[in-house]
Formats: sequence, C-alpha cells, structure tokens
Amino acid sequence: MVDVLILGASGYGGGELLRWLSAHPAVKTLRGTARSHAGKPFYAQHPNLRGLVEGTFEAAPDWAALAQSQAPVLFSALPHGELAKLWPDLEAAGKTHGLMERLIVIDLSADFRLDPTWVYGLVDWKPERMRGAKRIANPGCFATALQLALLPLAAWKPAFVAVTAATGSSGSGAAPSDTTHHPSRAHDFRAYKMLSHQHEAEVLRTLAAEGWEAPLSFVPQSAPMVRGIFAVAQFPLPAGIEVGALRAHYEAFYKDRFFVRVVDGSPRVAATTGSAFADLGMAARHGHAAVMVALDNLGKGMAAQAVQNLNLALGQPEWTGLKVAGASPA
Repeated sequence: MVDVLILGASGYGGGELLRWLSAHPAVKTLRGTARSHAGKPFYAQHPNLRGLVEGTFEAAPDWAALAQSQAPVLFSALPHGELAKLWPDLEAAGKTHGLMERLIVIDLSADFRLDPTWVYGLVDWKPERMRGAKRIANPGCFATALQLALLPLAAWKPAFVAVTAATGSSGSGAAPSDTTHHPSRAHDFRAYKMLSHQHEAEVLRTLAAEGWEAPLSFVPQSAPMVRGIFAVAQFPLPAGIEVGALRAHYEAFYKDRFFVRVVDGSPRVAATTGSAFADLGMAARHGHAAVMVALDNLGKGMAAQAVQNLNLALGQPEWTGLKVAGASPA
C-alpha cells in the first residue's frame, strides 16, 4: 500500500491523477497541493470527483506526514519548468525527513525527460526499466503517440518518416491562451510549431537507442476537440511488405502490451477517451504505408501512463487500477 502526494493537483493532469488513484487498490492515502486553491475540496476544481474523492488542496507538501509512510509516492503535475526549479529544495526537505531513499517520484512535465539520471517512462518501450525505479519522467503526449507509431519501424529504418498529429485543447493546460481558449479554436484547425515541436527530442532519443537515427518530419496541429491525439506516420515500406505483413509486424511488437490495441481501419479518438488505451491502425499501398495512432492526451498521453509507471515501479501488473473502457461516444 502506498501513500500518494500530488504536486499541482488542481490542473488537468492533477485531476486525472486524483481520478485514477482514488480507485487504485494499492493507494492507501491521497493528498494534493495547489497554493491558489488551498483549503478548498478537490471537487471545487474537479467537479467530476464530487462524492467520490475526499480531501482538500494543501498549500504546501507535508513532508513530515509523508515520511510516516513505508511506501511514499510523489507525483508532480506542475507546469513545465516548475519541478526543476523546486527540485533542490524538495530534495533537501526529503533528506531532512529521511524520505529520498524510499520516495518514488513521477514527473508529468518535460523537466527531466532528457535527464539520464531519471528513467524515461514510456511504458511500452522496455517496461522492465521501470521495475524498482525511484525517479521516472513521464513522456509527453505527442511523444507517446509518435513513439508508439515509430518504434516498430526501427527494425526497418525507413529513409523518411512524415508525421502529422492533431491534439485537443486540454493538452495546453487549464490556463487559456489566445490559441487554446475555446472560442478561438472550436471551429478552427491549424498547425503550430511546425517541424520544431519540443517533443521531437525525446522521440529521436528513444529511436536512436534502438539504432535508428530517424529522419523525422513532424507537424503538430490544433484540433477543435478537448481531449485526444490523432497521429498519422507515413513512410516507405521495405520491398515485398504489404498491409497484412505490416499489421502482423505491429501486432507482434505489441503482443504483450495490454493497453496498445491494433484495430481494423482507422482508430478513433473517442474509443480511447478517458482510458489508458492507445489504438493503432494502418494502411499500405504502392510501397508506402500510413500508421495511425489515437489516444487520450490526458490518459495514455499523461496521467494514466503515469499510473502505469507507478504499477511497474511497484512490481504490480501494469493494468492495476486502470482497466476502464473509454467513454464512447465521447
């Protein structure tokens, strides 16, 4: 049984962690911080949790209380850059209370994804890396979708890969901006950070570890939906490979991965909404292929994958507390 503290529990990622962890059989206690909401119940910010998740936001971590746990866990759902700034002080506080050797830390931000002292938490890539891990950097949502599409291709090393991927507005966090505010995007569709998205670095590093210096061209897009990512990777096929062999290759690669499903035709974002699943579909013609990935950016792309990482770090089945179907229609 673990005792969990969530930093930044008032945002979308924090709310999803509260939702998943409140029903997790290995979680004994669940607490969350949010300075601007301190003293308010969790449901004040996350009304879907009313009557289901007890507790109030705290202004700061109670390290003394967490130190009483035999199995303490810290999730950080803070905005990008915040945990890295706080980390020296958090480490000092943890050491003062004798916590750091026992504490599992899982960060949902980009702060430590390229740090070799943290385990990169892409669950479906060599999951044995997570067993017993104490510092886990959860992947980005786009990065998760792209790597699920591209990792099986490392065996073939295509000469070129072009990826387009559309995301919902929740991927930009709870604070609205000119481009994420609902009236600005509800009836629009556009590309952004073309060929320069920050998630490329973690994708390319993983593929390089598989021996493939991937020639990747990535164009992310802003879609008029709240949740979800839909990615399409296009690439030339090796000679003699048709769609049946392509599908068999992906099915074999993910045969032991419970939350990766290979589907007929196009995957659907709505089939994964609110779940830990990623669905993959594929098409091939005239020596070229398209592999499509659909997932929930707040689920498999964020909080649900973080819970998968916790499960593996604890030596539990990856699906513990996560066997929930998507809410379709979303």
